[in-house]
Amino acid sequence: MKRNAYTIIMVVLVFASLHVHNAAGDQSYVVGDEDVLQISVWGSPELTIQVPVRPDGMITVPPVGDVKASGFTPKELKEVLERELAKYVKSPTVSVVVTAVNSFKVFVLGDGIRTGATGASTAGASTSGTITLKRSTTLLQLLTQFGSLQNADLYSSYVLRDNQKLNIDIYRLIVKGDISQDIQLRPNDIVFIPDNFEKRVMVLGEVKMPSVIQYREGMTVLDAILSAGGFTQFANLNDVMIVRKEGNKVTNIEVRLKDVTKKGKVSSDLPLKPGDRIVVD
Repeated sequence: MKRNAYTIIMVVLVFASLHVHNAAGDQSYVVGDEDVLQISVWGSPELTIQVPVRPDGMITVPPVGDVKASGFTPKELKEVLERELAKYVKSPTVSVVVTAVNSFKVFVLGDGIRTGATGASTAGASTSGTITLKRSTTLLQLLTQFGSLQNADLYSSYVLRDNQKLNIDIYRLIVKGDISQDIQLRPNDIVFIPDNFEKRVMVLGEVKMPSVIQYREGMTVLDAILSAGGFTQFANLNDVMIVRKEGNKVTNIEVRLKDVTKKGKVSSDLPLKPGDRIVVD
C-alpha cells in the first residue's frame, strides 16, 4: 500500500513538472524586492535599462526618477511607466521583463524535513529555513525536493498564508496522492512540517531489536514487533501490552498474540495508533 502511494506521487510529479513555468515569464507574477527588471522603451534605446528593485520597493527610471515597482505585475508596471514617461516621450510603448526572480521566498519550518531543497536557491536554509524559488512552484513540487519525509508528521503539517492556516491536508497529498490538496505557493508562505517522533511506535521488552519505528496507516501490533526483529525466545506472546496515551489519559491494552500466531485468530492482532508503546514480557 505504501509503495503504491509513493508510485502515485511520482506519476503526479512527472505530470506536474510538465506544467512548471518560469515565474519571470508569468504576467500574473507580482514583482518584489530584489527582483531584477529590464525596462525597454520602443524607439528610445537610450531609455532601456536593467534595474534591481530596491528594498523599499522602488526603482529609478530616467528621466522619471523613482517609481514604485514592488507589488505590481509586469503588465501593471508597464502601464504605470507609460503614464509617467508620457510626460517626456510622445506615446511611449514600454515593455517590462523580470530577468531575475529574487523575491519569491517561502519559509519552511519544523524538524520533519531537511532544509536546502534541490532546485531551489537557499538563503540561510540551515538556520532560517528561507527558500528562494526561481519558478512557479506547487506545495507538492516543493516537498518532494526534500527527499524522504519519513520523519515528518504529515497529519500535523500545514501552510500558513497571511497569518491564516490554509484548508489543505498534507497527509492526503503526500501519502494518498490526492492532488486536489495541492496548491500554488505564493511569496511569504510558511510551510510547517513538524517531526513525528512523538507519533512513532516504540517496541520494547522481549524483541530482538527494541526500537522506535515509523508508524504507517493500518499497522498492527504484530507488524510492529516483526519490524523490531520479532520475539526473543523468552517472550510470552500472550503477555503483550499496548500503552496508549490520548491527551492526559494513559490506557493499557492487553494483546494475546499467541492466539494470532498459533490459532490464526487475526482479530487479536490489534491496529495501532501513532505514538503507541508496545511492551513484550
